[in-house]
Amino acid sequence: MARRTLGRIRTALLAPVLAFGATLGLAAAPAQAAVWNTCAQWGNTTLNGYTLYNNIWGRGAGAQCTWANSGTNWGVWADHPNTGGIKSYPNAKKVVNKSITSLSSLSSSYQVRVPSSGSYNTAYDIWDTDYDYEVMLWVNYNGAVGPLGTAQGSVTLGGHSWNVYKGRVTNPDGSYHDVFSFLRTSDSTSGTVNILPILKWIKDTKGWWGNETIGDVQFGYEITSSAGGLDFFTDNLTVSAS
Repeated sequence: MARRTLGRIRTALLAPVLAFGATLGLAAAPAQAAVWNTCAQWGNTTLNGYTLYNNIWGRGAGAQCTWANSGTNWGVWADHPNTGGIKSYPNAKKVVNKSITSLSSLSSSYQVRVPSSGSYNTAYDIWDTDYDYEVMLWVNYNGAVGPLGTAQGSVTLGGHSWNVYKGRVTNPDGSYHDVFSFLRTSDSTSGTVNILPILKWIKDTKGWWGNETIGDVQFGYEITSSAGGLDFFTDNLTVSAS
C-alpha cells in the first residue's frame, strides 16, 4: 500500500480537521498530570530539547490529542476512521544539524506501548536540511500500512535487521524528494538504534546521496486508522548526536 510522506507537505493545511476543546485534551491525557497537552491540529511545544507535534496532516482525519510529561515521555490518543491514507504523524523531534562525515555518533533509544488494533507504524523520520531526502526506520507496524517505493533487499545495520525500500515523492509545488524506508524484520517495542551506520550505508555503500547535513531526527506514530480511539505511549525516547 502506497503511503504519503511526511516532509514539507505536512505544513500545508491539506484537509479541514475538527477543533477540540480542553475537556477532550484532558480526557485523552494519562492519569498522571501531564505538563502539556493539545488537541490542536498543528499543536506543538518544546520540552527538554525536544519539539513535540500533534501534527494531524492527512485527509479525512478524526480527533487526536497529544500529551507530554517531558520531551522524552509522552503519548497520543487518536480516533481516526478506518479509511485509507495516513492521517497524522504525532512525533518528538531532536535537531542535529550536522553533516554525515562530521558526526562521530548518532543513536537513539526507544520504549513504547502500541495498540494491537488499528493501522499505523512506529517510526523514526530523518531529514536532511534541504528536505531532499527522507529516511524512515519502522520499528513496528500493524494493519494496512506499507512503505513507498520498491524493495531493495535486506540489510543488518545499527543493531537491527531491515527490509529496505526506495521511492520518490512529488510534492504539491512540483519539487520532489527521495525516501529510503527501513522496515524492521520483526516488531520491537524497545531498543537502541545506531543510526549513523545506516546513514553511511546509504551514502557510501549505495551512493543514494552525498554528504548530506542531517537536519533533525523525529520519532512518532504514522497513523492511518484508529477507530474508536487508541492510545500510543512513548515511555522513553532519547536521541544523542556528537
